[in-house]
Amino acid sequence: MFFIRSLSSKIFQKNQNVCKAFTNSNKRFLRKISSCGQYDFDLLVIGGGSGGLACAKEASSFGKQVVVLDFVIPSEKGTTWGIGGTCVNVGCIPKKLMHQASLLGESIHEARSYGWNIPDPISFNWESLVEAVQNHIKSVNWVTRVQLRDKKIEYVNGHGVFEDAHTIIAKMKNGKERRITAKDILIAVGGRPRYPEFPGCKEYCITSDDLFSLPTAPGNTLVIGAGYIGLECAGFLKGLGYEATVMVRSMLLRGFDRDMVNLVQAEMEDKGVKFLIGKIPSRVSKQPNGKLLVEWEGDENGQGEFDTVLVAVGRKALSEELNPSAAGLEIHPESGKFITVAEQTNIPNIYAVGDVLHGRPELTPVAIQAGKLLAGRLYNGIQEQMDYDNVATTIFSPLEYGCVGLTEEEAINRFTEDKIEVYHAYYKPTEFFIPQKNVKHCYLKVITLLEAPQQVLGMHFIGPQAGEVIQGYAAAIKAGLTFQHLKDTVGIHPTISEEFTRVGITKRSGDDPTPQSCCS
Repeated sequence: MFFIRSLSSKIFQKNQNVCKAFTNSNKRFLRKISSCGQYDFDLLVIGGGSGGLACAKEASSFGKQVVVLDFVIPSEKGTTWGIGGTCVNVGCIPKKLMHQASLLGESIHEARSYGWNIPDPISFNWESLVEAVQNHIKSVNWVTRVQLRDKKIEYVNGHGVFEDAHTIIAKMKNGKERRITAKDILIAVGGRPRYPEFPGCKEYCITSDDLFSLPTAPGNTLVIGAGYIGLECAGFLKGLGYEATVMVRSMLLRGFDRDMVNLVQAEMEDKGVKFLIGKIPSRVSKQPNGKLLVEWEGDENGQGEFDTVLVAVGRKALSEELNPSAAGLEIHPESGKFITVAEQTNIPNIYAVGDVLHGRPELTPVAIQAGKLLAGRLYNGIQEQMDYDNVATTIFSPLEYGCVGLTEEEAINRFTEDKIEVYHAYYKPTEFFIPQKNVKHCYLKVITLLEAPQQVLGMHFIGPQAGEVIQGYAAAIKAGLTFQHLKDTVGIHPTISEEFTRVGITKRSGDDPTPQSCCS
């Protein structure tokens, strides 16, 4: 009997030691089990862009176990980048930096009028700009990785595909696979540029995925497409000293206010950007001299030689690449995006934010806000929903265009022309006077309901620093801005933003909206 008790005691002690060793070596695993139950993680985020990272960090702050999967499939030209998504690597950030480089070049020439002695000629170096831009991007990539580590968020550099509604298979660069389960899954994979279907497109054209790290100067560039990306790239390329031509099938900036778009085009043409309207590319081929011969069709067929052809005809959501059917996910048949209610897909534990949402603005701040609010609802008991109305945005064309709310066309369609009032004005930025810059395209518009108190439905502004101008008015519209509020606001003089507080001429009146002086 003593022998049996002794043996049992030893076995018990041995098991205790084994359990203790297991516990010490697997503390992280056990924390996951206690927090996530049957799953490896509380939240798995597919996509390391702005929206996914915002949701991941917010969820982590509420004590949840989070993993982020991020993988960049190389572009047709082999371009890849680090964590941070489109905005950081091949979107908003490098675009704004190159736009700024273009504006600085213009400012250098203007400086002579203000008394600065500028050597003549001045020169620009594309390679130096690309190096500076890429160095900044890499620093952001590094900071992002550090933030994930500090917040105890696991980062997996793997391409995630669904096995079922709670399971993702992460495929690594080396071919290995990792199976990960999570209670909740967030899809935040964004999109990539579309390639039109014509011979030579993928072989010889580049996209915005490639432009910001292009090792050699682009030279004479044809931009195919006239949305955000196309116009912004054509604008800064021309400002940096390269010939730029925009080919557009039908209209520029579809969905934006037509008065404003026409002025953006006119300003770009005055700056030297050429437009091929009503043309569709039919073939691109490389010539013996290294140039690219582009052939096009339209009301008049034609062709031309260019050093670079940039395709910017829209973006494709990366939804199909996730094997969504394995999880039972439904995708809109036309857009290829997920239909969601409060960012929730048709599968209760799977959510989506950002550019993969059908019918939502494809804007980085929208994805960030939606991601944060989603994490708060899932893990912190808040009830606040993402408000997709009255989201401000800016086109960083040479003379910027910022807007928030309805276009004039949308307001007429929603309320009829008889029930809206449109206030508008041309204005003269003070800083344009001495260098005698063209002011004829500096224009703003305020769209209101006609009936008092004349709620403001939309505000549109073309001019310097348009994004900075429109941002504050976006907050005002969210707070219920009326035209009377604008009239009661005292402007800061002399600024361009104050022009909104001075506008008083309506389209209905037919009066001339052109000011006679800076103070009129």
